[in-house]
Amino acid sequence: MLRRTATTVGSACKNYGQNCKKFAKNRRTMADLQQIASNNERAEALINSIEAEISGIQQQLVERQKQELIKENAALAKEVEAALAQLVQLELRNGKKQIPVPGSRGFCTSATPVAPPAEVASAPAAEAPKPTKEPKEKKIKEKKPAAEKPAAAAPEAPVDVGRLDLRVGKIVEVGRHPDADSLYLEKIDCGEAVPRTVVSGLVKFVPLEEMQNRLVVVMCNLKPAKMRGVTSEAMVMCASTPDKVEVLSPPSGAVPGDLVHCEGYPRQPDAQLNPKKKIFEACAPDLKTNDDLVACYKGAALHVPGKGNVVAQTLKNVNVK
Repeated sequence: MLRRTATTVGSACKNYGQNCKKFAKNRRTMADLQQIASNNERAEALINSIEAEISGIQQQLVERQKQELIKENAALAKEVEAALAQLVQLELRNGKKQIPVPGSRGFCTSATPVAPPAEVASAPAAEAPKPTKEPKEKKIKEKKPAAEKPAAAAPEAPVDVGRLDLRVGKIVEVGRHPDADSLYLEKIDCGEAVPRTVVSGLVKFVPLEEMQNRLVVVMCNLKPAKMRGVTSEAMVMCASTPDKVEVLSPPSGAVPGDLVHCEGYPRQPDAQLNPKKKIFEACAPDLKTNDDLVACYKGAALHVPGKGNVVAQTLKNVNVK
């Protein structure tokens, strides 16, 4: 009886020990599962945070590209307007009339007005008489209309400041010319798709730091010319004496591409000045600053409409070139 009882107790103790081990093992498994669940939650939160950052970056990139496209479209629109104005002027000089097209911003070039389609279509129906037979001897041959004489060429525009294409520009890059100590090499934004390359002999008069990122007045219709191996596509306008030169300043609020006007002289610039006609050379003696430092042509101020006058810093009553 005692042996049987001892055996039962031993078996019970063994089973208890095994159950304790299983319980401890299960507790470890539950802890591991809880750790895995916690790690998953942290990973999910991290993924959501990264996705939010990526979405924000994408939105910023899209907005930046949108603004760049808007700016590029505005520049292209200005180029189109300028090209259209030049085309109209050339057509007028060649004696071709400019007929406004309804619903359009431009003109239709034609030697004679064109009847509206409705009138052309209705005219034959209203006016065409019925054919009648006439004796052969009474038929009269119609005279052919004489060929129209070509229109006489329009007289050339007067030689004045209106023939010069003066615009506001911004120097976006400047450095010394690699082959000339007295020349600056500049990239100037004139409101066009691509900045113009300009070579200026200002090293002796204007420090490099004063040339950087500044607004200037640029003449854009000079014939491009090479200066020490670099083609210069425009000229920076300055108030000048033999001893001192100052770069002219556009008015506050002006932006690259703004057109410079002169009261009393309609702005009708040549597409490109013909060096043989020496138009700029004829205007240069009358381009001067006045007592108020304002750049003028024959006493009339150079200005950007609605924004103000073009001025020098200190030089009064000196030539502008």
